[in-house]
Amino acid sequence: MDISTYLEPVKIKNLSVSSDSGRYSLADVAVIYTNENDFPDLEKIDVAIIGVGDDRATLNKGCNSAPDEVRGWFYRLYSHWNNLHIADIGNIKPGHQVEDTYFALKEVVAELLKNNITALIIGGGQDLTYANYLAYENIGRIINIASVDPRFDLGHDEHELNNKSYLSHIILHQPNFLFNFTNIGYQTYFVDQDSLVLMKNLYFDTNRLGNVKAEMEEVEPMVRDADILSIDISSIKHADAPAVDKAMPNGFTGEEMCKICRYAGMSDKLTSIGFYELNPSFDNNGQSAHLYAQMMWYFLDGFANRRNDFPENNHHDYTRFNVQVENFEEELVFLKSKKTDRWWMLVSSKDIVSQKYKRHQFVPCSYNDYQKAINHEIPDRWWKVQQKLM
Repeated sequence: MDISTYLEPVKIKNLSVSSDSGRYSLADVAVIYTNENDFPDLEKIDVAIIGVGDDRATLNKGCNSAPDEVRGWFYRLYSHWNNLHIADIGNIKPGHQVEDTYFALKEVVAELLKNNITALIIGGGQDLTYANYLAYENIGRIINIASVDPRFDLGHDEHELNNKSYLSHIILHQPNFLFNFTNIGYQTYFVDQDSLVLMKNLYFDTNRLGNVKAEMEEVEPMVRDADILSIDISSIKHADAPAVDKAMPNGFTGEEMCKICRYAGMSDKLTSIGFYELNPSFDNNGQSAHLYAQMMWYFLDGFANRRNDFPENNHHDYTRFNVQVENFEEELVFLKSKKTDRWWMLVSSKDIVSQKYKRHQFVPCSYNDYQKAINHEIPDRWWKVQQKLM
């Protein structure tokens, strides 16, 4: 499939900033689509960057100019990886309707996935997460989504698809191939009780901002379990990222977001990540765009340090721990990677669904979950996955 028909070249002047010191900026090492007649060869590419300048389904008008604004800062940063091949395949051509843009993004991401290329999307509105999700339907994969967002973006059933209702459309889409959704950093005063009940009934994972900030290491298994990570800039506090129409006084710091992005990059399971809602018209001397660029850098740094230690690949590289919880018939099984010291739980399921959900039986967890089990407490992560596999 020729995805170049959906894309237009990057148009940024003075991309290269290399010096005589022998160090190379990302502009020097990435293959960048700048000439309409010279679309990059993607055969050996690991990560492809896609810009999507479309803000028609968001009230945050102006975020359509974010992709090239972020690129302007991103390509000034230095590369530290000899084993990572990056291509910037340009911007999705705006469709006549926003649905046309969704279709183009879906087709492009699906083609990248088929070729084992991870997609890095710079939006645009967070409604583009829906198009990103649809790409996995093309390859027949049941997936998990994680979102760093102060809200759940459920909207209401009757709402048209936009940046505040995209999750409802993902949940209601048929055929449905969403196994789990994880919110990271919701702020309770922005979330109504009905939404919390719905998320609980669906066995989705919701994590309050204060709890996440108190134990940032627990974010690692959250993003390690995701196929898609979607980031709304409003999850970052205003002092660190002012480029949004309704900036938040509370939220993650820039340093915390870079840590989350590095965790995401290190995950063998994650195959696409999106950075959304940045509005340059509200920015302060490019501060927010620069932060997004650094978050992308940390994602790539994590990606370059992937260790291919997902349990499905090789059971011999793990230490197995069997834990018998008091008053519980089933034995809990934990796996610890000998390569990275990362932990997983093995959740069994009925034979009729075991093949369909096989990759979801290995649940990323932390040492804290193992500690709970040996203290005769069933970890929440185990319960939720078990309920979905029943």
